[in-house]
Amino acid sequence: MKVAILGSSGAIGAACVSEVNRRYPHAEVHTFSRQNDADYRVDYDDETTLKSAAEATFNGVPFDLVMVTTGVLHLGADIQPEKSLRDLSADKFHAIFAANTIFPALAAKHFLPLLHRDKRSVFAALSARVGSISDNRLGGWYAYRASKAALNMIIKNAAIEIERRHKQAIVVGLHPGTVDSDLSKPFQSNVQQNKLFTPAFSAASLLDVVDRLTLDDSGKCFAWDGQEIPA
Repeated sequence: MKVAILGSSGAIGAACVSEVNRRYPHAEVHTFSRQNDADYRVDYDDETTLKSAAEATFNGVPFDLVMVTTGVLHLGADIQPEKSLRDLSADKFHAIFAANTIFPALAAKHFLPLLHRDKRSVFAALSARVGSISDNRLGGWYAYRASKAALNMIIKNAAIEIERRHKQAIVVGLHPGTVDSDLSKPFQSNVQQNKLFTPAFSAASLLDVVDRLTLDDSGKCFAWDGQEIPA
């Protein structure tokens, strides 16, 4: 089994690496991050680093699983989730979309062609329940919600395109739940205790979902518990 995990230095990404190694002890696992603790360092603002890393890890052997675990909700005091229209700014949208939409899209560009052509393989990117347009009841969080909704459309598009050449490839979005991480830290006071997950629990749950995916699931988004999230 050959696996790529992009964003391997984050809380969920690191937990996914550990869970993959536990589940599949003989797997060939490649890690990618902006940090130096990964096998390959990729600059999320420089597509050439992503392209080079993908080519370096391929070596003629397709991937069985590619997971993109990157994402941001806030970036310090300057970029926080918007509560109303008056909080919007172009800088916020650029920063949030770069991490949550553009990088996963570019990861799909360079890694989807490296999946198997003749057997089951999966490309999964972390999305979010708040990216569902039909499920939006509270409003707010404009850039984050929009970036995840856009990611879900990219996942749908990619699933349609990849099926033409990789007949058994599955492309999905995954909602990890609210995980105890830097991303959720400022907002954890509003989360029920039993709904705040450890990274290890979330990673194990997501991989359970990945293991159960079928071709009919391609192009969709699923929560940590396997429930489909509406568009």
